[in-house]
Amino acid sequence: MRLPVLSVADGAPWEERLVSALERNAAVEIVRRCVDVVDLLAVAASGQGRAALVAASLRRLDADVVDRLHAAAVVPVGVVARGDDAAEQRLRALGIAYVLPDDADAGVVVSVLGEAVRALTAPPDPQGTSRPLRTYADPSTSMAIPPGEGAPVAPDEPERRGSVIAVWGPTGAPGRTTVAVNLADEIARLGPAALLVDADVYGGTVAAVLGLLDESPGLAAASRLASAQRVDAAALAALCWQLGPQLRVLTGIPLASRWPELRPAAVTSALAAARALADFTVVDCGFCLETDEELSFDTVAPRRNGATLAVLDDADLVVAVGSADPIGMQRLVRGLGELRDAEVEAPVWVVLNRVRSGVVPGDAGTELRAALERFAGRTPAALLPSDPRAVDTAVAAGRLLSESTPNSPLRTAVRELAGAVTGVGVPSGRRLGHRARRARR
Repeated sequence: MRLPVLSVADGAPWEERLVSALERNAAVEIVRRCVDVVDLLAVAASGQGRAALVAASLRRLDADVVDRLHAAAVVPVGVVARGDDAAEQRLRALGIAYVLPDDADAGVVVSVLGEAVRALTAPPDPQGTSRPLRTYADPSTSMAIPPGEGAPVAPDEPERRGSVIAVWGPTGAPGRTTVAVNLADEIARLGPAALLVDADVYGGTVAAVLGLLDESPGLAAASRLASAQRVDAAALAALCWQLGPQLRVLTGIPLASRWPELRPAAVTSALAAARALADFTVVDCGFCLETDEELSFDTVAPRRNGATLAVLDDADLVVAVGSADPIGMQRLVRGLGELRDAEVEAPVWVVLNRVRSGVVPGDAGTELRAALERFAGRTPAALLPSDPRAVDTAVAAGRLLSESTPNSPLRTAVRELAGAVTGVGVPSGRRLGHRARRARR
């Protein structure tokens, strides 16, 4: 069977010569000569091709186009003028691994196309998995978190291969941002390098909670950078605020209407860079997991919840935050069902927030655990006490709990959760509160 190949040259002279030569080859068939990027993506989505010859000069060619080709199981092969090193480097930065000179012999082109398709369809190497070394057992079923041991890191991977922790919760403001911000802070205070990312497409407030400028570039800038090239750890660090020796913050979009800037593929690229930048990346996610764009569009639709789903798909641990009251528990139980329907593979730790007496009859902790076990089949990983005075004091000052109220019960509970997540012992009998130096970059 001949290999179906697409081509898009944007008027480059090599296309006519190369297509004519390939048409005489029994191994390859040019099924469509596309006129532009839009035509290329439409034909690729229809399943007509397995590979695409793409001109380096093609307008609107970016990393998002390359990701969408890969998603359609079409491998792009770049074509550049011989000796044009800058064009070749640009294509490789976009994620195009195979590049040919425009005067290449037809036999060489066929060979490269075949190799590229085989590489795309080859099963993943178990030693080259993208998962970091740490594994996360459910604390309700395990005596301890397994230590940071696992498969060896491949030689070509970065030295640091951090974990991604997605902090998610259902609708109703259960306290996702409060938990995410202070969890990242406590992880950093235990020693590992931590990165806090605001990926909430509905109402990201990490910058406001920390008293930072919400017009700073943040994740939106990282997404734009990923469209032009593959963002790396150094580029990501330049977009972060430095809140302490071990804590960085990547702010989110200041307006919910800017959600199209957070493309799923770009968010995934940013998380890959975050793994090389920090030991633990804590991501504050949006609440909604709906994927019904196809009801309104008959083409590839923009996905408002794509960034949230991309984070959950890439996460190594999901911290599901629910409000510890009857309505919040109902929303949490339904939300956990949505997580299951979204086929999230990462282990899920349930954290009940704002635990207080009086909201349920009897002992609040006992009743909440029993309700969660009965209706969701889960035991909470942590019960965070209601401490509105400490939270209000921290928000009013734009500070972390460890800075404004270091001895609050809520801060103590979050410290214990951070210790369970990292596997690092939490110091006892010691005041850890101190004001972190806030220096940009």
